[in-house]
Amino acid sequence: MKEVRNIAILGSTGSIGTQTLDIISEYNKRFRAYLLTANRSVDLLINQAKKYLPRKVIIADESLYETLRSELEGYPIEVAAGSKAIAEAVADTEIDIVVTAMVGYSGLEPTISAIKAGKTIALANKETLVVAGELITSL
Repeated sequence: MKEVRNIAILGSTGSIGTQTLDIISEYNKRFRAYLLTANRSVDLLINQAKKYLPRKVIIADESLYETLRSELEGYPIEVAAGSKAIAEAVADTEIDIVVTAMVGYSGLEPTISAIKAGKTIALANKETLVVAGELITSL
């Protein structure tokens, strides 16, 4: 049987992100939530992190970092904040698939980083293609 595939979910607190986590729960012998990110929904991100125990969680809104960090203290989860941290995290060599479900233009930089890192992309963010479709398809 194939090894477990590590999934990064950019926008894990939105509808597509939560549905992706439901699939991971159902097929937990095949998939693992490795990286979870959210823009501002820190409470839901905390709950997801405690349930799925990803290797890393990132909150885009840096003002919410301390809340995230303190709530996950004692868990084996790396915590970070900011859009740059998200773009860097998707290049992690352990990640197999990146689900980009971030709202609006915010998904562009991490999507480009994931493509450049050779990741399989599940693009659920049409704005990335609307804003930079030619650039994305050329990568």
